[in-house]
Amino acid sequence: MEPNHIYQFSLLNALMDGVSETGIPVSKLLTKGTQGLGTFARMNGELLLLDGKVYQLQAEGNVREAGPDEQVPFAVSTQFEAQRSVDVALKSKDTIDEALDAFNDHAKNLFMTYRIHGKFEYLKCRTVRGQSYKGEPLSDLGKKQSVEEYHDVVGTIIGFRTPKHNQGYGVAGEHLHYIADDRSAGGHVLEVKAKEVQMQMAVASNLHIELPTTEDFNAASLVTDDEGVKKVEG
Repeated sequence: MEPNHIYQFSLLNALMDGVSETGIPVSKLLTKGTQGLGTFARMNGELLLLDGKVYQLQAEGNVREAGPDEQVPFAVSTQFEAQRSVDVALKSKDTIDEALDAFNDHAKNLFMTYRIHGKFEYLKCRTVRGQSYKGEPLSDLGKKQSVEEYHDVVGTIIGFRTPKHNQGYGVAGEHLHYIADDRSAGGHVLEVKAKEVQMQMAVASNLHIELPTTEDFNAASLVTDDEGVKKVEG
């Protein structure tokens, strides 16, 4: 992958339709960049790719390193090279948007990717518990997700900002996952506060999408459900 080109496997709309039995192996995702987000087969937890390792962020905030053959039904990744690095205070999740706009206010219709590291005063994270039956939609999983809160923790947030015109292909707006430096906790970030953390950012204007060729994907409706996405992705 070229620096800051985005690779994506499958579509968010496929997860919304419950298509998550199989995908690409973790070993392949590791060739597609140095940071990324996604999920695992049957949507069992959140995925975070960071510098050569893929982690499964599980319910109750548990973390494990994924094996090379584990299946990834949806992922977004990039070979991250920071174009700017700044120290920022995060009053809320919205502050991330403000920092990205301050970096480049002519990128609202482009992708942006970022990495935030430091001590976080407060984090509210969720993890999905996985499908209880084949085809269970992501919107239903959101109703029984695990939500954890963390205070004064040190770790890394990996994030992507997707333009509105790409809703359904991905998560329009901010999509970010957290992992603790000691790998003791992690999840999909719903809320965040920090006095001062380092934020590295880059604009991404090249998107490479690989679609599944399975019967499940071919049979899915893949109609964008804006409200459903907002409820489950926060």
